[in-house]
Amino acid sequence: MSSTTPVTPHDRPVLGSGIFQIGGDLPVCRLGFGAMRIVGPGVWGPPADRENSLRVLRRAVELGVTLIDTAEVYGPHVSEELIREALHPYPDDLVIATKGGIHRPSEREMTPNGHPEFLRAGVEGSLRRLGVERIDVWQLHRIDPTVPVEESVGALTELRADGKVDKIGLSEVSLAELQRANQVAPIATIQNCYSVADRQHEPLVTYCERAGIGFIPWFPLATGRLAEPGGLLEPIAERLGVTASQLALAWLLQRSPAVLPIPGTGSLAHLEENCASATVSLSADDMEAIEKSFLGGPGLG
Repeated sequence: MSSTTPVTPHDRPVLGSGIFQIGGDLPVCRLGFGAMRIVGPGVWGPPADRENSLRVLRRAVELGVTLIDTAEVYGPHVSEELIREALHPYPDDLVIATKGGIHRPSEREMTPNGHPEFLRAGVEGSLRRLGVERIDVWQLHRIDPTVPVEESVGALTELRADGKVDKIGLSEVSLAELQRANQVAPIATIQNCYSVADRQHEPLVTYCERAGIGFIPWFPLATGRLAEPGGLLEPIAERLGVTASQLALAWLLQRSPAVLPIPGTGSLAHLEENCASATVSLSADDMEAIEKSFLGGPGLG
């Protein structure tokens, strides 16, 4: 596309999701891309079709994605390496968020490790694999119950002072843990499990909105179950002329301006479908109907 050709929502639908300033000064389109599913089965090893994973990453950026979320343990290392292969040198507006703080010696073994020396080594490794001098957003993947969160976040503040990390985030935390961490350093993002079918972290979403903290819901489609035929969202989706997955993502985008969904996929077709959700507008009645569909509990149809 030439520089004189106007960009339309059809060309880059993700632009319709709006902008959020991570940490108050790092703008991203609110609908991002989660890079967990571009690696091998079980989030272990390389993908069966490497070229397809590279195409998915490149197409995400073409569609307007400016926030890509990954982690050291995706592969391990494979997701970060694929991101560099597909997109480096990175577009000026692309923000890459990665996570660390989990030891994963095998596919089924994962143990939180929040010791400062482990976190520093993890940051150094991500810097090399991503091919950057500073990580835009580095998130503690899990809090280590054997290490005070203040100690782990303290190590991250030192890495930030060294210019190796810009924004600091946390993943799968309680409000109390967030508040403790915030006493050590400003927390820019929270990444917790959240969807219209799983709203246990509702108070945290509200807190993040008030505090200007980005809330990144992982499993925004409940591992794909919200998109399955015959689900609770299907009647509303059919009425509005959208898919169930688009409806679930649109609900997240309208739930709060601080919510930054990162649906992940290894499929180009699903990527296109997910990104189009940024153009879906829901009325107050639509939002209420969607929420009422799940009042009976977390059933997914």
